[in-house]
Amino acid sequence: MTRLLAAVLGSSLLAGPAMAQAPTAPAPPPRASYGESLTLDMAKKVVAGAEAEAAKNGWNMAIAVVDTGSNVVVLHRMDQTQLGSLRLAEGKAHTALEFRRPSRFMQDAVTAGGVGNWWLGVPGVVALEGGVPILVGGKVVGGIGVSGAAAAQDAQTAQAGADSLK
Repeated sequence: MTRLLAAVLGSSLLAGPAMAQAPTAPAPPPRASYGESLTLDMAKKVVAGAEAEAAKNGWNMAIAVVDTGSNVVVLHRMDQTQLGSLRLAEGKAHTALEFRRPSRFMQDAVTAGGVGNWWLGVPGVVALEGGVPILVGGKVVGGIGVSGAAAAQDAQTAQAGADSLK
């Protein structure tokens, strides 16, 4: 009986660490719901805010703004911005709007690898920093995507544009 008890206790001590669960990540905060779509005048203000940030820093950028239906409202390319940035800016805007979160979320998931790489298989998702939802009154009214510099600079410029409606 003592040997049986020792065997059971010994095996549970060895299995304990293997059976312990790793701490789980906290649940992400709830995403804002969609609101009324932004207007052309609002989209122009967003582009102006983003362009001012880019010009202040000497960055040539492509800027795309989409409404809540993911339709392009404004697509703007500053002088000497590479043509490919237009496509990336538009994709980042769609990504931020359709998933109601910054496109950096997808970039970070892909960078982490493993299951995060599934974002690479979602049609139309641009998993690069530089897309942010545009919020008014806590509701998503559109999305902005920016491309043309380093990803962090694209995001800085996009956020400046989105913040111009606050």
